[in-house]
Amino acid sequence: MEHSARHTMIFTALLCVVFSVLVSSVAVGLKDRQDENVRLDRIKNVLGVAGLKSTDEDLSAEEMLARFESGLEARVVDLATGEYVEGVDALSFDQRKAAKDSETSEAVPANAAKVRRVPHQVVIYLIKAGDETSGVVIPIEGYGLWSTLYGYLALETDGRTVKGITYYSHGETPGLGGEVDNDRWKALWPGRLAFDDKGKPALRVKKGQAGPAETDPYQVDGLSGATITSRGVSNMLAFWLGRDGFATYIQKFKQQQGGQG
Repeated sequence: MEHSARHTMIFTALLCVVFSVLVSSVAVGLKDRQDENVRLDRIKNVLGVAGLKSTDEDLSAEEMLARFESGLEARVVDLATGEYVEGVDALSFDQRKAAKDSETSEAVPANAAKVRRVPHQVVIYLIKAGDETSGVVIPIEGYGLWSTLYGYLALETDGRTVKGITYYSHGETPGLGGEVDNDRWKALWPGRLAFDDKGKPALRVKKGQAGPAETDPYQVDGLSGATITSRGVSNMLAFWLGRDGFATYIQKFKQQQGGQG
């Protein structure tokens, strides 16, 4: 019995080792594909928020990449100075990784968006119409009810008027806070104003229904049954449009484009 038990334990241990090696091999083999899928999903979201892809279009990977290359220009920006950084590959730059490294990021004061650190460098996307720039896409993030939401906000060349908003990663409740993915809600954003007449961040999600952009430019309908997630969206907009976020860059972008207001 003792001899049999020993053999059973050895056999079980060997099986565990073999299966561990197999699982590890599969994970390593799939990592490149998973990373590529994540990259393509972000490209799809940037195209959408920039107005370069409609919600009902089903583009292949090749078509998305071609449209991205022709309609967008990724640039790395120094968040503190608002200046473009040369010599850094924007397409491979990992902003979220940089934000976790104390050498490539810095702590920020306590804020309602619960952003604790910001990277020294960030990636933005210039929206191109031929040789002209027709807008800019900036990354935004902040805490909702259950998770950190990661997304993009697109602005016109005046650095103030919203072209669109989208989220590509979050863990909010489906049907409630998860409605940040709802195309009908995202369709309410274009034409709203990110800053008031004095240049201060003013855009927010209200509790209840907002008016049209023409008469109620600083507010967007709240998400039904998701007050905390709605507040989280407002908080992250206030942060990333503020001085610890993209305020310096947006001001310089607006000046470069001749934008007023």
